[in-house]
Amino acid sequence: MDIYVYCNPLIVGFLLLLYLCLNTGSVKSCMEEERRALLTFKQHLTDPSGSKFSSWVGHECCRWRGISCNNRTGHVSKLDLRNTYTYSDEHYRNDTEYEQSFLRGKLNPSLLALNHLTYLDLSANEFQEIHIPNFIGQLTSLRYLNLSHSFPGGEIPPSLGNLLNLNYLDLYSYPYGAVSSKNLNWLSHLSSLKYLSLEGTIPPSICDMLYMRVLSLRNNQLTGEFPHAWSLWSNIEVVDVSHNNISGNIPSSLGIPSSLQVLKMNNNNFGGEIPFSLQNCSELTDIDLGGNKLTGKLPSWIGSKLYEFQILQLRSNFLSGHIPQQLCNLQNLQILDLANNNFSGTIPTCLNNLTSLVSGWRSWLIRGTYDEQTTIISKGRELEYGRTDYVQTLYLVTSIDLSSNNLEGEVPEEICSLIALGSLNLSRNQLTGKIPAEIGNLTKLENFDLSHNHLTGEIPQSISSLNFLSHLNLSYNKLRGRIPLGNQLQTLDDPSIYEGNPSLCGFPLNKCSGDGIPSEQPYPAEDGKDHEDDNGKLGFYISAVLGFVVGFWGVCGTLIMNKSWRYAYFQFFDNM
Repeated sequence: MDIYVYCNPLIVGFLLLLYLCLNTGSVKSCMEEERRALLTFKQHLTDPSGSKFSSWVGHECCRWRGISCNNRTGHVSKLDLRNTYTYSDEHYRNDTEYEQSFLRGKLNPSLLALNHLTYLDLSANEFQEIHIPNFIGQLTSLRYLNLSHSFPGGEIPPSLGNLLNLNYLDLYSYPYGAVSSKNLNWLSHLSSLKYLSLEGTIPPSICDMLYMRVLSLRNNQLTGEFPHAWSLWSNIEVVDVSHNNISGNIPSSLGIPSSLQVLKMNNNNFGGEIPFSLQNCSELTDIDLGGNKLTGKLPSWIGSKLYEFQILQLRSNFLSGHIPQQLCNLQNLQILDLANNNFSGTIPTCLNNLTSLVSGWRSWLIRGTYDEQTTIISKGRELEYGRTDYVQTLYLVTSIDLSSNNLEGEVPEEICSLIALGSLNLSRNQLTGKIPAEIGNLTKLENFDLSHNHLTGEIPQSISSLNFLSHLNLSYNKLRGRIPLGNQLQTLDDPSIYEGNPSLCGFPLNKCSGDGIPSEQPYPAEDGKDHEDDNGKLGFYISAVLGFVVGFWGVCGTLIMNKSWRYAYFQFFDNM
């Protein structure tokens, strides 16, 4: 005999909801020992703003600002006291508010009573300690640790190698100090690490961290060669070792982890050629190898095997050969910097295939916790773009820099299709021909430099349409004729913009000969006006005298000479 059991779904749902409420919905009270530990920690710190610790009163510490507790156990699991002041830019911030936003004082080891603490963020403050306290390495439950921009320098304690459960570690201090480590072998114990940002030397054992996703070691004094055992890192997405003194060749094993998206090794002493194996990194979007000693040609697989580049920076190396046509297949490209190399040949005429620079449509990948920074040479100086106050400004930059090479031929007309371009620098090449007539189509252009070439002809009138132009340099060419006038061009009144072009005239250089005014006169327009006024007055007086004489004798002389007309004239007035 079959037995059937019927369960009302409403009853089942109610019981399930009741179970969830009883087991996860209630927050247990704060542990007294942990509450006292937090208060002791607070006593050794100052909070000038009064905002971070204002809620740290009463017995319910789980409700204090910056504190989170485990819902089931009531233990403190998260301590977040990072400085969240939103205007770090000195041009816009309120200096008083900014100075008061920092926590100051000493970190008290009372935190060791928080045995279940998994998340600790004390970043962007100004603590009294010269270096990171040793006791941090005893908080063995930590999975997330961020002490960036909070300590002025000193040695990283090797005790951090005891944090075996750590997934995220950020000890980055630039530009506020120089937290460093002479030996990073303790890193090899952190096998669960997925994000790393710090300073020091790079041990080969760093490749033993199999789950690493972000490696950020920029702005240090790292020396020696870069580790070669990259085949172990199957999940790596970001490698940033820029601004160091690393030497040797770029490891060919870098091309093994296909997950790599960002590779920044600029401003080091790397030599040799760009590894052919990098073409295997199918997800690579940003690469910066500038400021090294790389040789060889620009690989043709950039654009034929890899299409997703948004940033390609190879400036200040010893690269040579022609710029390959395949480069035009990079439809998402926003920053192209090949300046200060030995490239020859002509500028590709297919640049109008760079869709992102033609349409202005951008598919920018924001990479969560990674604080990407890129330096652009624009307007005659270095400009650094990156994440400012949790806002990524880098995606706003659009730039092409091919300056200081041996490029020849004409400036291609197709370049006028890149209407989203903000900066164009083709200076210090061997370019000939005329400036494209439709250059005024680049309405977003802020920086335009064609100096030190062999360009001829007149400056196109359309250049006056560049209303955002703030830096212009056309010096040392063979340009001739009148400099166009325009609202924005009138603000660019530095004669050095056009120097080295003896056949140019007009503002801000000397007046053109066709103006009919001596160029050496300091105020030609006003002097000319005075002369015109004097001549006009003289002509008026002469005309008045002649008119009176002719009129008087034309009437009176006739009446005197003709007797019959004289009688008729007076008879007419007598009859009135």
